Amino acid sequence: MKRLIVILGPTGVGKTELCIQVAKHIGSPIINADSRQVFAELPIGTAAPTAQQQAQVKHYFVGNLHIDNYYSASMFESDVMALLNQLFKSHDTVLMSGGSMMYIDAVCDGIDDIPTVDEDTREEVKHMYEEKGLDFVCDMLKKLDPEYYDIVDRKNYKRIVHALEICLSTGKTYTSFRKNKKKTRPFAITKIGLNRERSELYARIDQRVDQMIADGLLKEAQAVYPHKGLNALNTVGYKEMFDYMEGKCTLEEAIFKLKCNTHKYCRKQITWFKRDQSIVWFMPNDEKEILQYIDTISQ
Repeated sequence: MKRLIVILGPTGVGKTELCIQVAKHIGSPIINADSRQVFAELPIGTAAPTAQQQAQVKHYFVGNLHIDNYYSASMFESDVMALLNQLFKSHDTVLMSGGSMMYIDAVCDGIDDIPTVDEDTREEVKHMYEEKGLDFVCDMLKKLDPEYYDIVDRKNYKRIVHALEICLSTGKTYTSFRKNKKKTRPFAITKIGLNRERSELYARIDQRVDQMIADGLLKEAQAVYPHKGLNALNTVGYKEMFDYMEGKCTLEEAIFKLKCNTHKYCRKQITWFKRDQSIVWFMPNDEKEILQYIDTISQ
């Protein structure tokens, strides 16, 4: 049976270098499962694989879109399934790696077939949220889909806005599209998780943030600042730089907040992944053991 190996873990844990060695070992390209590394304008702030790393192994879904392109977990699922259909013709085993929880789950378990929102509706709801606030869009959602309103985190504006977009663009409730049914895949899936001691992980994150600053993160943020309202930029790394650029804090404060917010996101990733009992966990330095494990399951 064909097999998809998924190497996952929190930001900064050391997935990229290990995955290059694993990909070489099994003779596979790397399917990148990161919701922000797909954008070509954000290589520094997203710690995307470098040109040198990509030259060693073929990577998919790195810098293949622009920040004004709408992209979602459901679109990623569709794109990856189509790609796997092609790759499995010449590979028995394919490697996917990343830390975006929803993207990984979409490929492994499937995601509800939520319709794509047209651009006019997206702009309408965005303007509504910016002009009238979260309470207003919550009230609209309550009228259009009271069932989802009762269960959604009403402080999470992204979920409120997305649900309202679906209601307005389809004329149906968002709830009607949410089946939460796991899909069956025509290939085996093996999940390998990478983790480190928390103090070590935080130290690596802080070091990487400092390197991002040295590599030109501020300049990168300045280049995309005119598009700061785009969803692609509503993420750790750019929000802190934008605050500095708008005079809301010093650069030193922005860097400190960037490190703290990355620590927070890291904890969120670990909590999410730890719920999945199918993940087999390793330390990133256990390369030999990981390769032996892969060889064993591939027999």
